[in-house]
Amino acid sequence: MTPESLIASASINIGLAVVTLWLFSVLKKQPRNADIYYARLLSDRHRPDLPLHSSFSLPRFLPSVAWIPRAFRVPEDDILRRHGLDALVLIRLFKFGIRFFMLCSLLGVSLLLPVDYYGESDLHLSKRREYSMDAFTISNITRGSNKLWVHFSCLWFISFYALFLLYKEYKEILVIRLQQMRELRHRADHFTVLVRQVPLCPEHKTRSCGVDHFFSKHHPLSYYSHQMLYNGKDLEYLLGKQKKVKKELEVKRHTEEHTKISASEAKLQEITHKIFHLQSETMLREKELPVAFVTFKSRRSAALAAQTQQHSNPLELITEMAPEPRDVSWRNLAIPQKILPLNKIGVILAAALLTIFFAIPVTAVQGIAKYEKLKKWFPPAMAIEFIPGLSSVVTGYLPSAILKGFMYIIPYAMLGMAYLGGSISKSKEEIKACNMVFYFLMGNVFFLSLISGSLLDEIGEYFTHPIDIPSHLAAAVSAQGEFFMTYILTDGLSGFSLEILQLGLISFDIIRSCTIGRGEEKNPYLFSFPYFRVIPTVSLSIMIGMIYAVVAPLMLPFLVGYFCLGYIVYFNQMEDVYEMAYDTCGGFWPFIHHYIFVSIILMQVTMVGLFGLKSKPSAAIATVPLILITIAYNEYCKIRFLPSFKHFPIQTAVEIDEVDAKNGEIEAHYVDAATAYNRHQPCLERVSIAESPTNLSQPLLGTDSV
Repeated sequence: MTPESLIASASINIGLAVVTLWLFSVLKKQPRNADIYYARLLSDRHRPDLPLHSSFSLPRFLPSVAWIPRAFRVPEDDILRRHGLDALVLIRLFKFGIRFFMLCSLLGVSLLLPVDYYGESDLHLSKRREYSMDAFTISNITRGSNKLWVHFSCLWFISFYALFLLYKEYKEILVIRLQQMRELRHRADHFTVLVRQVPLCPEHKTRSCGVDHFFSKHHPLSYYSHQMLYNGKDLEYLLGKQKKVKKELEVKRHTEEHTKISASEAKLQEITHKIFHLQSETMLREKELPVAFVTFKSRRSAALAAQTQQHSNPLELITEMAPEPRDVSWRNLAIPQKILPLNKIGVILAAALLTIFFAIPVTAVQGIAKYEKLKKWFPPAMAIEFIPGLSSVVTGYLPSAILKGFMYIIPYAMLGMAYLGGSISKSKEEIKACNMVFYFLMGNVFFLSLISGSLLDEIGEYFTHPIDIPSHLAAAVSAQGEFFMTYILTDGLSGFSLEILQLGLISFDIIRSCTIGRGEEKNPYLFSFPYFRVIPTVSLSIMIGMIYAVVAPLMLPFLVGYFCLGYIVYFNQMEDVYEMAYDTCGGFWPFIHHYIFVSIILMQVTMVGLFGLKSKPSAAIATVPLILITIAYNEYCKIRFLPSFKHFPIQTAVEIDEVDAKNGEIEAHYVDAATAYNRHQPCLERVSIAESPTNLSQPLLGTDSV
């Protein structure tokens, strides 16, 4: 890739970002777009506080940057209070990137770039012209040069700085997590244990009795009550049908005759009668699933029950801390335990097939990026040379834009696979999706791009000039650094800008308003925050930046801009657009820590290979202890921090119980927890009294019946 291609990519991405952000700042002021740009605030009924311009005035159509400094004025405590620890973890991920790459940029620009530029490379002059950006990379250093010790020193410094930041973040987030647990004393999941594989009671032949008898006998002082899970597909169907008929009835009351309205009311009453009948205690007992939510009288008792084996047969009465009620994946809990291994195997096979399929567009993208090779493979491609500047656009911007386009669908595909895997909660589904997306991107976007774009392109040179393999490989690695530089520009400038613009929703809203939704009352387009999409993508950028921090330091300033823009954009999305559907109290951080640890290891292993290729074996050997230190550090973090994220610490549970007991609130909290999961179970949704038949007095299943 030539400097012209890099400049073309930067210009297009910067221009697109400026236009997109300008459009966003104008569209955000329009009242008709409030359902998109203020979806979260509208759902919280904060409409009077919205900065909208209802009158036809000039400021309404002028761009504004007032939303940008807001992101840097809000303290972390406010983010934690309004959005929860998961949101704060994401914000701190962006801050980690800013801090890390800011220092690396200063080091790279002031030290590594001059060393690289005046490195007196032994590459042939023709190659220097072909890879003209190599003058700013480690490729420009002569093999065996003592200047490589500068890169070696920078590698050690950057590695220790990254480990220091990681340790600091892990420690601080754990402290905040434990503090959050103390403050959120009302959460039902602190008192509740999820029990699976519940056996039938031998005497009464029901699972509900089995749960009650077991925990009453083995936890007589701490057990309070339980809530069974029911197979309520027919109930969910009727509840959905009832809502549909009710909506149709409201429309008919304004347009139809009285007789038609009476017929719809009779239909609604009939459906409501069926719902009340199916929700009775007798009918629900026949639909019991081997899953229960068991409530204890203290957090300590719940934590002990969740972390110990309850039954002599470990395949029965399997316990774990329950997710919070709004986080439960009800459909997955209904999946039989014996089928879950088959689901997981299916997910692995589907992910493998997707990975193989994705290799095709990645290889094609790298073919476009390598224009000189593309002309040999596909001679008609030479036609773009007749249009001035087009080849720079095609090789500089187009490959990263196409790759980003293909990547957009991957997180959603992986989330669907994670859902099929049978996770008990939405948060665990998203965490699984994060893992799948990150490793998919690491394998396909990074390694496959490197191999298909560099090694395969040079394979002919390797056979004809085997003595030049080290120099060719070093040049190829640095050349791919330029491709990833354009990828960072596209993902950051264009990707973040399009995220905040919500172009898809804007287009859909316009089409809907002109067609099927004409005249209807608009509801906010409220969606859950897409952790599964944001965290892996940002982690991939950290990985790319770390691997090329010493190899191609020219990339580092772009990464600082990437994380600054991402911080601003996603702070805005948290404040105004997305809903925080759950809060795992920082459960995403151990996985983020692991992604960054993998990135550090890859950076160090890459440098071992490059030192070897540059005929500096002493530097390569001296880097091995650094890898061992990093691995030992990671093992220490697993021992020191990870258990407190996996389990509810008994010490913390006792401290919170003591505070509640002192304030006289503990009974109110576990009594509320005893009904919380039934209130959220879809098939037990209550029907309003106004909709129920007057002659029907059968109550919904209550807490005393469980």
